[in-house]
Amino acid sequence: MIESKLELPTPKNHDLAADLYETDFYAWTLEQSKLLSLGQWQSLDIANLVEEIESLGKQQKQELRNRLGVLIGHLLKWDFQPELRGKSWRSTIIEQRDRINLHLEDNPSLKSYLDQGVIDAYKLARSLVVRETPLDYPDLPSDCPYTLSQILDPKFPEQF
Repeated sequence: MIESKLELPTPKNHDLAADLYETDFYAWTLEQSKLLSLGQWQSLDIANLVEEIESLGKQQKQELRNRLGVLIGHLLKWDFQPELRGKSWRSTIIEQRDRINLHLEDNPSLKSYLDQGVIDAYKLARSLVVRETPLDYPDLPSDCPYTLSQILDPKFPEQF
């Protein structure tokens, strides 16, 4: 364990780190990682580190929402265009379910976001369907017609 006294960043070190953050993000990440490993708290770019950590959490949530949107969009296409059902749509549905499950295994606390995630993702799903098919917004339900358990169920829809 690294024994170190926590010190506030000096203005000089902070300015150098902030400059690097703006000019070469990758180099900044390497430098911050090194400083953390060495326990050199006084040299850390705290403000930007906080921002980046918060951003990482938002990215995980966004990833789940986007995958749900693609999955729900393909379920809608499957239901609303039965004559066009094919291997590609089936494959996308299976892949998105697999990726969602893996994402939830890696980030189990996101399970608490699933209900709201479906609501948020449904807006994306409708836009996907309208963009990729002749269907328009009035042709689709205004609220998600699937339950969370249906969305994640590998045996849904039954014709699958």
